[in-house]
Amino acid sequence: MGSVKHALRAAAVTAGTVVSAAGIGMSATFGYKRFRRRIADNALVLNETLPINSKWWRDLAKSNGELLYVAIGDSAAQGIGASAPHRGYVGLLAEHIRQQTGRTVRVINLSVSGATVGLAIRDQLPRFLKLKPDIVTVAIGANDIALWDPATFETGIRHLFATLPSFAIVADLPCFHFPHNERKVAVANRIVRQVAAEQRLAVAPLHEITKRQGLRSVATQVANDMFHPNDRGYRVWADAFLPDVSEDVARRFPHAAIVPESAQAAPAAAGGVGGPG
Repeated sequence: MGSVKHALRAAAVTAGTVVSAAGIGMSATFGYKRFRRRIADNALVLNETLPINSKWWRDLAKSNGELLYVAIGDSAAQGIGASAPHRGYVGLLAEHIRQQTGRTVRVINLSVSGATVGLAIRDQLPRFLKLKPDIVTVAIGANDIALWDPATFETGIRHLFATLPSFAIVADLPCFHFPHNERKVAVANRIVRQVAAEQRLAVAPLHEITKRQGLRSVATQVANDMFHPNDRGYRVWADAFLPDVSEDVARRFPHAAIVPESAQAAPAAAGGVGGPG
């Protein structure tokens, strides 16, 4: 009889454990689904800023400036995820150039949200070829990772880089942190660096500086959609470009006054690059 009671008690404990585990599993599943739903909602909110940012940059391009800074890129160049368009890395770099040179800066941001290398060649390059920029930055390729094709990527990078002036500064792809994407990014960055070396273009070490931030940066440097950088993240992106931008500007505009090479030392103001507030 005692053994029967023991067996019943064991069965009850086992059943309770299974029920508890199932409850935890259901709770975790529900929590994950709720988290994914919140991320999707946040992404929709950010999507609503796409036309706002695009218009802001179009309006800014109408302003005059002694120097012309042209950016080629995707949603990161648009500043999606930042609290305001000028707080993206393009705005931070424009403000840094203005402070370093003491000159007004006209910014033409050709970037398009969602752009791949191929789309940049189709949509941005024809407009770029009509301009005579003083400073050029290029950060493109992150969107190519979703439908990764190394051969297509290399063909596009070769085409794009061959059209850039010798002073253009190109960035490699940022760190994605997760192995399944990082393997693709490693191949993409080998291509970017090889082609840039052939064209003698400076490469901003975006991957190195974003990788250095660690996985914790997802919690501190990423916008609510868990994809685009936030204000802090864009300062890191700007810091990847700043050494090359500062050296290039100082060399080609010799009367420039050198300022600290930190995006955080160059707070952006909407009117600081000669544009609308």
